[in-house]
Amino acid sequence: MSEALKTAWLNFKLKMKMRYGIVKFYYQKISGEIREAYGTLRADLMPQTKGADRKSNPTVQVYYDSECEGYRCFKIANLVKIA
Repeated sequence: MSEALKTAWLNFKLKMKMRYGIVKFYYQKISGEIREAYGTLRADLMPQTKGADRKSNPTVQVYYDSECEGYRCFKIANLVKIA
């Protein structure tokens, strides 16, 4: 239970930081590999979206990857660390 709470707080902190700028963080991919990512949720750093009518998934965090210049996502349970 304590690990779940730690992960929840880590995800909350990541989301708050990404709203104000680019954040370096690490998460585990489905293949088991640890990925280093630089992401943001700040509107002026992301390109315009064309209004995709997709359902939101509460188990996934979507972010704009500033290195790859594209949208990416990861399972929130797989977040490892915020740098």
